[in-house]
Amino acid sequence: MTTPPPTPQAPPPPPSPPEDRDRAPGHEHSHHHGQATPGSRRLRTVIAAVLVPFAAAVVAGLVLLWPGAPGAHERSGVGFDRQTVSGKVTGIEHVGCNDAAGGGGAGAGGGGNGPQDPSAGGTGSSASGAGASGPDAGAGAESGAGSGEHAAGVCEQATVEVTEGKDKGHRYPELIRPDASRRLHAGQQVVLAYAPDAPRALQYSVTDVGRTPPMVLLAAVFALVVVAVGRLRGLMALVALAVSFLVLTFFILPAILEGSNPLVVAVVGASAIMLIALYLCHGLSARTSVAVLGTLTSLLLIGVLGSLFIGWAALTGNTDDNTGLIHGLYPHIDMSGLLLAGVLIGSLGVLDDVTVTQTSAVWELHQADPGMTRRALYRAGLRIGRDHIASVVNTLVLAYAGAALPLLLLFSLARSGVGAVATSELVGEEIVRTLVGSIGLVASVPVTTALATLVVSADRVPHPPSSGVGGVPPRPEVPGPVSPGRLLGGGGRRRKR
Repeated sequence: MTTPPPTPQAPPPPPSPPEDRDRAPGHEHSHHHGQATPGSRRLRTVIAAVLVPFAAAVVAGLVLLWPGAPGAHERSGVGFDRQTVSGKVTGIEHVGCNDAAGGGGAGAGGGGNGPQDPSAGGTGSSASGAGASGPDAGAGAESGAGSGEHAAGVCEQATVEVTEGKDKGHRYPELIRPDASRRLHAGQQVVLAYAPDAPRALQYSVTDVGRTPPMVLLAAVFALVVVAVGRLRGLMALVALAVSFLVLTFFILPAILEGSNPLVVAVVGASAIMLIALYLCHGLSARTSVAVLGTLTSLLLIGVLGSLFIGWAALTGNTDDNTGLIHGLYPHIDMSGLLLAGVLIGSLGVLDDVTVTQTSAVWELHQADPGMTRRALYRAGLRIGRDHIASVVNTLVLAYAGAALPLLLLFSLARSGVGAVATSELVGEEIVRTLVGSIGLVASVPVTTALATLVVSADRVPHPPSSGVGGVPPRPEVPGPVSPGRLLGGGGRRRKR
């Protein structure tokens, strides 16, 4: 009996190269995906043709608009524009408001005669409002000193010591009325406003409290959490955050105060922050370049819409005490341009988040299914973006509403109608800021998704004809009974001799 030939076993597949071992099943491309630049030289040229001139324009703008050395500034003594020194509360005692208010003084502590001030050599009245005006005029900023309502109550009188400057060691009494929103305690660090032109007993007043220890601790906890979770990427994010603050502190703010157009300064500064932050955090790659292009397009849209509607709604940008003080001290600053600059800078952080997320989503979708068409890839990325839009827009609106909550409360107490509140300049400014930023945010999703789809779909290397039809890898053969014809010639055909 003739023994049938043994069934041949399929040869083992060749070992995959190291860079291909982590691919999704069925991925037979000869290149790996990731943050590499796209394989199309033409596409790389197009990206470079857009980003290189843009980066050069940003550098040129920084050079041309960079502010010079700040000149001498004479403090006005109003609001934040006043000289301050550090101090410390050395003791607290309870006194009758009627007795303390006998001097009729007014100001940070409500005024009045107090215990003898050994340093002043006279009556130690509480520091007055000279140099202590503004919303934080002191521990007892509320007016009404000497009124009958509070005169019969019990007040606190703090002894405050100056801990720096030419009057270091000088002590004075600070009166704290019962209705004061801020309470002081012994050993507390405070910030003192100094009015050199006021009488000796009234030169110092408590304007704020020291918050350095809790702020430093909170910043340290934030940095530790970011690095612990994000590792190297988190560390780069902290570096980018520091660079953003440096650009804001040393370029944007001084350039605006020097008289440069706030909108131009904001565009140049925001562009510099965007380029540094994105490439520092995510690397110099095609993926990051797509996020930069998406962010740039959305910022352009926000700038156009903001300029249009701020002018149409006749928003001046001068709506509160702080902006009024800026306009009074620096009348050459365009306040409406400053408003638009704030809209651009405020939208930049959220835009970075959306564009980077969309770009990464499209890249990951392409890695999971390299055979996906551009149309299908764009639709899948857009579905992810819609979920992101729903949460981010709500977050943006609530953030602005939370910042304006005291203002909204005032309108509610006044029983003002919704229409009157919404069209007032105070609230209308926030509405325009929110809606313009949200429009740019929403538009960034389809724009960035389309750019990412175009780039990642062009990142293809031509395959040899044997790799299958239409770029699809051939289906692997399943081992089974093989006919003698296949053993001899392959496929049952006789090989010509």
